[in-house]
Amino acid sequence: MLAALRAPGMPLAGRWEFPGGKVEPGESDQTALERELQEELDVGVAVGRRLAESTTAQGSVQIHLVAYQCAIRSGEPRPLQHAEIRWVSSGELDALAWAVADVPLLDAVRGECT
Repeated sequence: MLAALRAPGMPLAGRWEFPGGKVEPGESDQTALERELQEELDVGVAVGRRLAESTTAQGSVQIHLVAYQCAIRSGEPRPLQHAEIRWVSSGELDALAWAVADVPLLDAVRGECT
């Protein structure tokens, strides 16, 4: 699984998250994920099946996340907007300090790690 460390100056800096971002008006989840991963990691991806979905309250804001399985089609991931990226196994997931909104996704994606 690819994890990204939020950079200094970002909200929740120093916390890990699954790469991705906001869906813009008129975009599907899949199109938004393809765009965001190109912008954040400089990779082209094929978006696969949906793995999990969660909504987490952070103060007065509701954060809705949807995790998808993806395959890299072009490029090598590099952290364009994050401090670091890291491939992690299922056994390493719990060792990272995750952003609160990503925590509910961990169990659902754990089986996808090899």
